[in-house]
Amino acid sequence: MIKVLVIEDEPAILNGLKDNLESEGYKVSSASDGKEGLEKAVKEAADIVLLDVMLPGMNGFDVCKEIKSKKLTLPIIMLTAKAKEADKIMGLALGADDYITKPFSIKELLARVKAVLRRVKIHKEAKHKRIKSYEFGDIKLNFTKFEAYRGKKKLKFSKREFEVLEYMIKRKNEVVSRNDLLDVVWGYEVYPSTRTVDNFMARIRKQIEEKPSKPKYIQSIRSAGYKLVI
Repeated sequence: MIKVLVIEDEPAILNGLKDNLESEGYKVSSASDGKEGLEKAVKEAADIVLLDVMLPGMNGFDVCKEIKSKKLTLPIIMLTAKAKEADKIMGLALGADDYITKPFSIKELLARVKAVLRRVKIHKEAKHKRIKSYEFGDIKLNFTKFEAYRGKKKLKFSKREFEVLEYMIKRKNEVVSRNDLLDVVWGYEVYPSTRTVDNFMARIRKQIEEKPSKPKYIQSIRSAGYKLVI
């Protein structure tokens, strides 16, 4: 049974979420303040967290950051009355997987929970699937021999750059977060700087893109990550 942790300080919203999630077959745990929510997120085996931003004691942004520092891959959907773009960007930058603004319909929330859980499943499956070789455009990649060509020109990628490319191919035409890449390629157990991913992407672009400043293949998705468009 999938377990959902709801961190929400408004009793009416908390009870409404709990009732609707349980009616959908989820097991629900709850907390009414930031510190309690963080403790439960770290200690309990939740599959997804619904996290309010405006919490007493410790706000949702800080809770999100702390959760991701300890459980990098635990998915989080942030709930808030704030509709400002800056707040959404901040939540996503801290590692949140989705963001929904109050008031919201329960149908929309349930749909987003299912969508995030589906992405998590795809992510886990992709970690274990290996690709021997792949071609797109004039790029040829051999992941067994660690060889790469752009047309007739041999490219020089490090082993880790090959691993980044392999995972992007597995998730082709999907938005891949920096945290997903850090978890799969680097395997960090603690929350690292996402600039690591940006630096690797810049180096890869220099070799596979005709115009690295206007990439055709590896596209940046603002506040979300990268997409390999092939």
